[in-house]
Amino acid sequence: MRTISQEQIIDIVKKLCIEANHSAPDDLIQKMEAACDLEKSPTGRKTISLLLKNYKTAKHEHLPICQDTGLAVFMVDIGNEIFINGSLEEAINEGVRRGYEEGYLRKSVVKHPIDRINTKDNTPAIIHYRLITGDKIKITIMPKGGGSENASALQMLKPSDGANGVIDFVTERVRDVGVNGCPPLIIGVGIGGNFEGCAILAKHAILQKKTGYNECDIDIANKIYRQVNNLGIGPAGFGGTVTALEVKVASKPCHIASLPCAVNIQCNAHRVKEVFI
Repeated sequence: MRTISQEQIIDIVKKLCIEANHSAPDDLIQKMEAACDLEKSPTGRKTISLLLKNYKTAKHEHLPICQDTGLAVFMVDIGNEIFINGSLEEAINEGVRRGYEEGYLRKSVVKHPIDRINTKDNTPAIIHYRLITGDKIKITIMPKGGGSENASALQMLKPSDGANGVIDFVTERVRDVGVNGCPPLIIGVGIGGNFEGCAILAKHAILQKKTGYNECDIDIANKIYRQVNNLGIGPAGFGGTVTALEVKVASKPCHIASLPCAVNIQCNAHRVKEVFI
């Protein structure tokens, strides 16, 4: 059994909050550079060039990539041979408090959805836990801005809707939100599970390394990618051929009477950092 202190987690989470908001991932920069070559619209290419310049300036000047520094969303994989000396959840939230304060990051959380009183420290964080084997903890942060999260949706489709129903649902959602998702987008699609599981699956899909892990998911992802990029929304909504940088699909078994489908939209400020402890 390996012991990890609460203070160690606090310090790591604090740094993750700041680094994620200041430094775009290398793979995102590569995808945006490739998108600039693919984009047929001169205005679209100029927009992508400006976004790339923004990434570099933010990293160099230690500034947020976007003024909306988002909800602090965490995916935490916990090994079964780990003992945490204290509360993991309290440690993560304290790390968020320190990170958003010391990093001069905007606090965007309200105590109650109706009263709208700001918590003033960007807590509580949104934390999704998974138990794994081993003596490691993997902590992934994905700060999620309001625009892209508001663009997301879930639909309980009929089984008879099939793959075409999934493709049409996601495409129509992207068409409906237009510029509000801050394209070019990374689109995570969850298929199956149940109502709440499908939504989390879509968020995990954004983080997965592959387009999909079976032929059906890959085929659906590729068809959504083509249809979305034929919408003409383009970078920042100025028109063009690159509305989506990539589409990723994840699936799970579901009830015989159900076909849950969720789409989680990620904006061009795809802020992700992970660490193994």
